[in-house]
Amino acid sequence: MCLFEGKNIIAVTSRVLCPRPLWEQIPRIREAGITRVILREKDLSSGEYLSLAEKVLRACEECGVSLTIHSFPEAAESLGVKSLHMPLPLMEKDLCRCFSSLGTSVHSIEQLREAESLGVTYVTAGHIFATDCKKDLAPRGPGFLSDICENTDLPVYAIGGITPENLPEVLLCGAKGACIMSSAMRL
Repeated sequence: MCLFEGKNIIAVTSRVLCPRPLWEQIPRIREAGITRVILREKDLSSGEYLSLAEKVLRACEECGVSLTIHSFPEAAESLGVKSLHMPLPLMEKDLCRCFSSLGTSVHSIEQLREAESLGVTYVTAGHIFATDCKKDLAPRGPGFLSDICENTDLPVYAIGGITPENLPEVLLCGAKGACIMSSAMRL
């Protein structure tokens, strides 16, 4: 079932979409060829997030999947995870000293420039295609993705409505890879 093997896909979590405990989904994600997960459960308290992250980290380590913590730098530090993804408004310049991989999401060239100035090592750009996660917002489209990719040397990962069918178009825009949520949670 190596649907995404070698395609540089990042699974972004949403435990409410997952039919099983999130840590039990990690082996399925790995079987699909995905080797990186962003634990994006932003609605949890810091204690709840840390508890979940401990279980997900164990599953990731057992399966050979890299874990990126989202929005909780203290949890990352506590767990020894050196990969962090933060919303741009919460990003601080000093974070680049603490993490070997530091990313944020951008929705414009201006945000891209701000992210670069804060020392990020990658960006996600989106949302590219229509997605249930952003029903009320029009997608930015492949042209937007091309603009972001052409204006940075950072690795860019497309996010929003990415499917195996539209992934080749995303890669043609210059993206290093893509992030998927719904399909990764339902594997």
